[in-house]
Amino acid sequence: MLAYVSGANRLDEAKLAIAAGGSICSRVDADAVRAATGFPIGGVPPVGHDTDLRVFVDPDLLQYEEVWAAAGTWTDVFGIEPKRLVEVSGGNVTDLRRD
Repeated sequence: MLAYVSGANRLDEAKLAIAAGGSICSRVDADAVRAATGFPIGGVPPVGHDTDLRVFVDPDLLQYEEVWAAAGTWTDVFGIEPKRLVEVSGGNVTDLRRD
């Protein structure tokens, strides 16, 4: 699964686990990211992954007119409206912020 979180927030792994229907969630290493998405850490775009991944979106992203997403490499990004990001990624908006 993927979590899109506002840069002002930190991901609460326990909240993500609950949202996904589990009890434990942890970050994966660079090899697992590339195997699941086809892209390197820091360059994973919101769409076009090698496998079908569940996406969870921090609702705090929706307060912005535009957010920036990776475009497949460490150096390429693009701007997108947050509501459009949710649509194209099939994301589920849920509270992911660490309090």
